[in-house]
Amino acid sequence: MNLIAGKWIPVVLASGESARLSLLDFFSDPEKVQDLSLRPHERISLMRLFLCITHASLDGPKNRKEWKQCKEKIPDAAKKYLSDPKIEKAFELLGEAPRFLQVNDLELASGDKIGQPSSKLDFALASGNNATLFDQAAGSDRESSDSINALNLVTFQNFSPTGTIGVGLWGGKPTQGWGRYPSPSPGTSNHSPCVYGNMLHTFLRGGNLLDTIHLNLINKDLVDEAIGEGRWGQPVWEDPPLSPVDSSKIKNASETYLGRLVPFSRAIRFTEEGASMILANALDFPGFDKGHREPTSSIIVKANSEERAPMRGSLERAPWRQLHALTVKRFSFGNIGGPLALDNLDGSEPFDIWTGALIADKAKIVDTIESVFNRIPSAMLGEAGQKIYEDGIVFSQEAAQRLGKAVYFYHKEIGDDLDRPDAKSKRDLLRSSAQNRFWTAVEQSQSLLFDLVETPVDLEPESDYSDTAWGKSVNQALRNAYESACSRRSSRQLQAFAVGLKFLRKPKPKSVVA
Repeated sequence: MNLIAGKWIPVVLASGESARLSLLDFFSDPEKVQDLSLRPHERISLMRLFLCITHASLDGPKNRKEWKQCKEKIPDAAKKYLSDPKIEKAFELLGEAPRFLQVNDLELASGDKIGQPSSKLDFALASGNNATLFDQAAGSDRESSDSINALNLVTFQNFSPTGTIGVGLWGGKPTQGWGRYPSPSPGTSNHSPCVYGNMLHTFLRGGNLLDTIHLNLINKDLVDEAIGEGRWGQPVWEDPPLSPVDSSKIKNASETYLGRLVPFSRAIRFTEEGASMILANALDFPGFDKGHREPTSSIIVKANSEERAPMRGSLERAPWRQLHALTVKRFSFGNIGGPLALDNLDGSEPFDIWTGALIADKAKIVDTIESVFNRIPSAMLGEAGQKIYEDGIVFSQEAAQRLGKAVYFYHKEIGDDLDRPDAKSKRDLLRSSAQNRFWTAVEQSQSLLFDLVETPVDLEPESDYSDTAWGKSVNQALRNAYESACSRRSSRQLQAFAVGLKFLRKPKPKSVVA
């Protein structure tokens, strides 16, 4: 199968129907495609592929003015680019010719056997460190097809986590991480660029997929400013590394904007039928700590530290609670700021974003997360709006902390000693259960916080939100969560409920004596 002509990309059409399209199908009539129909890590990977093809076909845009004028040029430019015989040849999935994101001259280490199933590239399936939580098929044979292998290949190159990996010879040279060459032994690998630090990836959303791609193109001037001068580069399929020591091509693939958009992090070679493969390490991708920023990441200052790092996806803290940091329009090299595509917004209208991440614990895939935010007020792009939103989140976080304390003292009053060392798990479970109920309810009122950002009110002193619609909804969620967690059926429970209620109330600010 050739990825330009083969139908392998799951989409939702403007008509509402589901379909599989080829790359050429999409760019031939992009406005008929509403959105991608993919899991979070797959969406991120395919968006990066679309953006890389678009940038390469336009050789730009060079600046923001050119970006404004390029949307109508994208379909014809991309079709012309993908129809180039050299490019078309580079997108073959199988066969003797150069293969897409695969190593042509890859050999097994002596003593190894071909036997790694191609389904190992799918993070959702139980394999190695991945739990059966994602896959009830466990050890059984699984379907393998060219379309599945194509999607998994692109995704795996973006998100393969660190860990033990196979070894082999690439262009006659040992693959990265083969520490005992020439003795066969397991190799090691570092994170692929998109899973580094469990980073959140954020894209602007348009009315259809073409709008979304256009909104997320960044220009050459911005790449120089935010990623580094001379780091535009070229797609890896145009001039792929031929061995682990092919230094100039490796530099393009691992250190430039276009080279990293569709990364070549693992040395993979499917067998002819595509059901199994050789898998080893390919290239190492330096992360933000080495001066390389992913354009869809948001750079923040770590809590209680001066260190800057990409914002992490979290299973405990939903992305809406960090939205103020995702909307910072500041892009100087090494500085804090949101995704680079925010530069395309002029701040005059509300905007939509999608954000998501794949969460890994070293080599183990834990879960994926994603969120969509519609009609974010344009005021969120300014410091004043971000401060109002952030303070509103702090207000709700303080409420959640009081809820945990109230639940603790309620149980202490009814004689449930949660201070015992062996009661830690129970104490944590009681607190987190109540707080999860609280956060679920508060999230439903997020629009009220947007309203406050859009139409600010005087919140002095101490930014007290209690009298706002947002604050009232938070306090109501707080009371409801406490009542659900703490029963009042007996007189003792009623008394304990009253004790916990005292800790639920926000303490009044202390008066300041002049």
